[in-house]
Amino acid sequence: MKGEVHSHLEESIRPYINLIDSLRSVGIQKDLALPTIAVIGDQSSGKSSVLEALSGIALPRGSGIVTRCPLELRLKKVTGGVNWNALLSYRDKTKEFADSSLVESYIEEAQNELAGKGVGICDELITLEVMSPDVCDLTLIDLPGIARVPVKGQPEDIEKQIKRLIMKYIEKQETINLVVVPCNIDIATTEALQMAQGVDPEGKRTVAILTKPDLIDSGTETKILEVVQNKIIPLRKGYIMVKCRGQQQINDKISLEKAAQIERDFFLKNNFFRCLLDEDKATIKCLAVKLTQHLVENIKNSLPQLNEQVKKQLCDLKNELKKCMAGPPQDPKLAKIFLIDTLTKFIDQIKSISSGDLILEDNLFGQLREEFEKWNNCFKSSFSSLTEEEEFFQKNRGRELPGFSNYRMFEKILQNHVATFKELAINLLNTIKGIIEKQLTHVVNQSFKNYPVLLDITMDKIYNIQSEQQGKAEERILEQFDMENMIFTQDPIFLNIMSKTSGETFSHDQLPIFDKKSMYSELLRAYNEIVMQRMSDQLPMIIMLFMLKQTAKRISNDMLSLLDGANASELLFEDSDVGRKRRDLLARLDRMSIGQKKISNFI
Repeated sequence: MKGEVHSHLEESIRPYINLIDSLRSVGIQKDLALPTIAVIGDQSSGKSSVLEALSGIALPRGSGIVTRCPLELRLKKVTGGVNWNALLSYRDKTKEFADSSLVESYIEEAQNELAGKGVGICDELITLEVMSPDVCDLTLIDLPGIARVPVKGQPEDIEKQIKRLIMKYIEKQETINLVVVPCNIDIATTEALQMAQGVDPEGKRTVAILTKPDLIDSGTETKILEVVQNKIIPLRKGYIMVKCRGQQQINDKISLEKAAQIERDFFLKNNFFRCLLDEDKATIKCLAVKLTQHLVENIKNSLPQLNEQVKKQLCDLKNELKKCMAGPPQDPKLAKIFLIDTLTKFIDQIKSISSGDLILEDNLFGQLREEFEKWNNCFKSSFSSLTEEEEFFQKNRGRELPGFSNYRMFEKILQNHVATFKELAINLLNTIKGIIEKQLTHVVNQSFKNYPVLLDITMDKIYNIQSEQQGKAEERILEQFDMENMIFTQDPIFLNIMSKTSGETFSHDQLPIFDKKSMYSELLRAYNEIVMQRMSDQLPMIIMLFMLKQTAKRISNDMLSLLDGANASELLFEDSDVGRKRRDLLARLDRMSIGQKKISNFI
């Protein structure tokens, strides 16, 4: 086939094909349909033989499903003494090689990795780029052959899976559907052609290849000739008949060049099909020329619309990105700066919470004040229980004479009274801890909602710090109750409270000591007032110091310590919907920007 296949093709066609190949290389087909040729056919229709003849390389062949993944075949004619070279790529893997005999094994290896060993199929694309002086400038996609009955190891719905994969390609208006049909079957019943007609009822973008003309039954030649001449099932792009190497010729190692000559001789000697040579409707050479022309024409017609689609998507993507908050930079140094800024903003909010400057939906200090007021009211409403204890004191008076006071019993009453508040104080601590923790969690979720690693680390720190601070606060609260057991206050304070609660004025030498209920009630009331004032303020101050002020400071220091040797990219890893959406938008924006540049440089 050599260079004669291309002798009359214009050199200008290759840039069009290279343009689409380059767009596909950057992944634009994920966003927009690109002009392409999709090769479809029933199993054993001769698809592999046609592609082999076009490419000059041995592709996987045999019975059953041979093509198990879409295979993009990029053929590039090179001159200037360049030898055969190929590049196989799929997922993130690439293999470059210069031995054409390795193609079959490399494709099988790729299919096994993508679709699993056996007979399963996969949607993922394998790309084989072949550069050779003996190929045509052409790109097409080979799809699995249509199977009807599952063989051993295949899922029961294998036919549906294959048809779904084929439809994914052939339903796009930018795709030319190359349908391979054997001459020795009724073309009208060919499922591949029926699928093509279903998505292209007018036959505007369908080309049919008739294979195996040497196997037709005698007497059917005229009918087959009418098919090729577009008289039975009209197709705008028509039909081409080819005769590829048979299995015996492959076994005899007949070269593709020799096979091309055998093919031409077959048509020259065939009284029915000789006319197809003059009509340019026969041979692989003719097929290569026409497919290239069809593809380039398709690309030319699609470019203006493709250019507009790229521009529109670029505009839409930029608008979508504006809706997503700015994400962390990919550059490590810039990511570190971004991390510092993110942590600084978080620390500023924590400090604002502790000082009461940051007002969230639920005002922190408003909630704390409400709980502290409940604590204060406990003392105010507790005097009745204190007088009951005083009555107990009167009934259990010791050996002292009237007019004398049993101070130890007086002290015991007050100690017992204060001790009743110990459990309430611990409950208050737990309540305040929960309120503060809720506020801190809210700030963490707002600050790091897109960074799960950073969020989890921060929440762990808050939990640990809060637990430690709770232990310290509880220890101080219990110490406070221990101090209250001493029953102490400065004399002037006690006398002042006595005067205030009784409505009389007392001094050191004026305070009478009478063993009567009214006086003991005044004494108990006065000291209860002192304890109430101390504990009403002291406990909230202890709790706020340990659970809010010190907690905020420790959180701030611990978060800053993350910067020491931190991997900013790991800490800022995004796993949220926003992060995924942003990464997808940025990837698409990058693809579209490259695509726009390539297209604008071309048209």
